[in-house]
Amino acid sequence: MAHAAQTRAARSTAPAPAPGSVRRMSAAGLLLAALATVVWSGSFITSRALHDSVPPVQAAFWRWIAAIAVLAPFALRATWRQRALIRRHLGYVTLAALLGVTLYNTLVNQAGLTAPASSMGMIMAASPVLMAVYERLGGVRLGLRRTAGLAVACLGVLLLSGGGALPDGFAAGELWMFAAAVSFASYSALLRRRPPQLGGLPFLFASFVLGALLLAPAHVLSVAVQGGFEPTAATVGPLVYVGVFSSALAYFAWNKAVALIGPARAGVVYHLQPVCVAALSFVLLGERTGPAQLLCMALILGGVALAAAGRPR
Repeated sequence: MAHAAQTRAARSTAPAPAPGSVRRMSAAGLLLAALATVVWSGSFITSRALHDSVPPVQAAFWRWIAAIAVLAPFALRATWRQRALIRRHLGYVTLAALLGVTLYNTLVNQAGLTAPASSMGMIMAASPVLMAVYERLGGVRLGLRRTAGLAVACLGVLLLSGGGALPDGFAAGELWMFAAAVSFASYSALLRRRPPQLGGLPFLFASFVLGALLLAPAHVLSVAVQGGFEPTAATVGPLVYVGVFSSALAYFAWNKAVALIGPARAGVVYHLQPVCVAALSFVLLGERTGPAQLLCMALILGGVALAAAGRPR
């Protein structure tokens, strides 16, 4: 209680940043959110590409093992220095790990068993709506321009998901993706509550380790029931990609973006994901994109541009 009160007092007495600094922070946050979104788009392609060779839980587990191995040289020392702080906030870090590490990517891999990569990207673009709702419930004013841009982008996503019309139902893989969207939005909203003394890199590394530990029992069960996968270039290569880029790099960029501009504003940029996934799935998987999809993508891009131009409140 006293610690929370001191934190709120410190925030309330902190000097307001200069307008130029706010603009630089906003631009940096938008660029970092865009970087994470583009890199994450590739993970939907890998999930779809691995659907018949690596079981979903095993793909998620080894993704995080790779991410931990890549991040360890940069994060171990700082994480060890903040071990007491991590223990003090262990419940918070564990919840973030469960939502953003254990559940989210496992659900994406499960969806990849049946859902096309383009559909997965479209549905995940619904998560910014939940991010905005969470932030509004926290007392943040979204503003008319940002709200309008969010609505336009969301309409584009819905039309894109329905092939140019509003969808009248969803398949099992798409429902798994909706669950993933809820998990990711909840994780993003939770990032705003990270204790200010806890550094971004120690928090990220601790959440990766805890998330992999939470996933370990399911991984053991999957190997026992489904058998392990054959380590070939076609399986290890995609796992290395999602471990190094979609996990270590993209999560660091996204967490920093949320710290700079908030989950709702970063979530607006996340609406670009179905456009990126559709382009990648066409080039790499041969999934076609027609005129209706292109029109819907234009709606998404226009909505993102409108919302990104809105001033943070």
